[in-house]
Amino acid sequence: MLREFFLGFIKIHILYHAAKEEVYGVQLIDEIKRHGYNISPGTLYPTLHRLTQREYLKVISKNVNGKIRKYYSITPKGKLALEEAKKKIKELIKEVLEDIAQ
Repeated sequence: MLREFFLGFIKIHILYHAAKEEVYGVQLIDEIKRHGYNISPGTLYPTLHRLTQREYLKVISKNVNGKIRKYYSITPKGKLALEEAKKKIKELIKEVLEDIAQ
């Protein structure tokens, strides 16, 4: 069950970083790991593919030192989803953590 929750957080985290700059898989794995989540390439890349299929992300391939690397950036649809998620996160945090503020 926790894996399902964290995967939702990770999707939002991906959109957040893709809104700031183009991102690629290994970079995202490292960033997500920095926050204490261990995500395998077998989980990340299908997630990126789904976000791309649903038009939250767009992908371009670039040649980097002779290797093709896919870079992801947020789309207008992804920006709307991220803004909506931010509102929901803020509301949820306020409610879930209300006893801490007291």
